[in-house]
Amino acid sequence: MSVVTDTSLAAYTTLRLGGHAGTVTEAVHPDEAVAAVREASSAGRPLLVLGGGSNVVIGDSGFDGEVLLLRDRGVEVVGEDASGVLVRVSAGEPWDDFVAYAVANGWSGVECLSGIPGAAGSTPIQNVGAYGQEVAHTIEAVHAYDRIADETRVMSPADCRFGYRSSVFKHDDRHLVTAVDFRLARSAESAPIRYAELARTLGASAGDRVPLRQARDTVLKLRAGKGMVLDPEDRDTWSVGSFFTNPVVPAEFFATLGEMPHWPGPDGTVKIPAAWLIEQSGFPKGYAGDGVAISGKHTLALTNRGDGTTAALLDLARTIRDGVRARFGVELHPEPVLINCAL
Repeated sequence: MSVVTDTSLAAYTTLRLGGHAGTVTEAVHPDEAVAAVREASSAGRPLLVLGGGSNVVIGDSGFDGEVLLLRDRGVEVVGEDASGVLVRVSAGEPWDDFVAYAVANGWSGVECLSGIPGAAGSTPIQNVGAYGQEVAHTIEAVHAYDRIADETRVMSPADCRFGYRSSVFKHDDRHLVTAVDFRLARSAESAPIRYAELARTLGASAGDRVPLRQARDTVLKLRAGKGMVLDPEDRDTWSVGSFFTNPVVPAEFFATLGEMPHWPGPDGTVKIPAAWLIEQSGFPKGYAGDGVAISGKHTLALTNRGDGTTAALLDLARTIRDGVRARFGVELHPEPVLINCAL
C-alpha cells in the first residue's frame, strides 16, 4: 500500500466536499485491502473505505481515522458458454470502464448503466440502477471480507438482500467488497428496454432490444443532458447524482395525493418520482443555497458550485425535504451514504 499525502477528502469525492482524514492510503491489491481492514478492526481503529467517492457525503470535519482507497483493477472471464459469460470485476475497477469493455465485447446486461461514476465494488452496496437496469439483475456473486468472522466469503444475491437502492452492505460496514461476479449474455443487442424515456429516445417500444452501442451512446447522451456524467468543467456534475431516492408509498396513501406521475411498486406499493415532488414543492432547477444549488439540469442532483460546504449542502437538502413533506406529506430519503454528518 502507499500513503497519500493529500488527506483532504474533498479530493476523493465527486462532490469535492469533505474535511481531512487522519491518514489516506491506497490499496492496489485485494489482499492489501483485507489486511488493512483486519488490522484496523483488531486495533479498534476507525476506518473508512472509499472507491470512486461518487455516492458519499463526508462532513466538513472530515474523518478522524484511516481512509482506505480501493485502487485494484481488473476484469476477468471466469466462466463462459455459448449463451454468456461470467465476469469477475475487481472492486476498484472504474464502473464505466467495465461497462464500455462489456459493450465492446458483445456482453449484454449492463449497457443501460453507462456513465455512472464510481467503482465496481460500490455498485452492489447501493444496488446501483438507472434506465430500467440495476446491478442486481446481473450479479451472480459478491466476494467480500467479513470483519466479524475474519474470513472471505462468496455471497449469493440472496445473501446480499438487494432492494431498491439498498443491500445488506449499505448501512453496515461488516463486509469489504473485494470483487463482483456478473453474469452477462453474449449478444450484439441490449437487454429488453424497460425505461419509457430511454425507449422514446431510441424510437423503440418497451421490451424491444437495440444494438448495444446504440443503447450505451443514448444513455450517455441522456445522462450528460442531466449533468450526470462527470465533467470537471461543469459544476452541475459536482454532485452524488440523485440525492434523494424515489419514495415508495402504500397504494392507500397514494390514492389521497391526487394526480401525479407514478409507477407500480412491489407488493401493491406506488413509486413517485422525487424530482416531480421537489419541483412541485417550489424548488426548481438552479434553486440556490450558500455555495450549493440544485443542478441546472436535473432537480434530483444537489451540487457544489465550487465554494460550497457539506453543511450548506445538507441545509439545502433539509429545506427541500421539509418542503416536500409540508406540501405532500411524503418523506424524502437520501440516496448517498452520509459520513460524519446527518440530514
